Amino acid sequence: MITYTKATLNDIKDMQSLVLDEVKKGVILFRSDDEVATNIRSYTLAKDNEKVVGYVALHIHSPKLAEVRSLIVDENYQGKGIGKELVKRCIKEAKDIGIKELFTLTYKKEFFEKVGFEEIAKEKLPEHKIWADCVKCKHFPICDEIALIIYL
Repeated sequence: MITYTKATLNDIKDMQSLVLDEVKKGVILFRSDDEVATNIRSYTLAKDNEKVVGYVALHIHSPKLAEVRSLIVDENYQGKGIGKELVKRCIKEAKDIGIKELFTLTYKKEFFEKVGFEEIAKEKLPEHKIWADCVKCKHFPICDEIALIIYL
């Protein structure tokens, strides 16, 4: 049975192991253990018993804008609705704290559209987002990710 919980510092090792292949492919940005620890409260985990099988982060950029990022589901658990549930939990958490706009940068446009996101031009994203994260990406400055947003 899959359970959903907020991450703790004890989960970082398992989180990093789960995301390693996607980081190597350049699909998800590398985040150091210290960066994950600093932002640990933003992560929601999916667990099968004690095994971390997926997670997502809700990263706040401003009083009205946040981002869904670092969404990952173990390949053996994909297609079971775990990613969808993680994103729904991000949306609920964002609404609960007063966020008005929630965006993502992704290669999985159709997935996010199914949960209510719509495509926008990347130029509409705040500059501090582009410079803080994008410069760390191996694809920078030629980005082929798609920007999507949902208004809450």
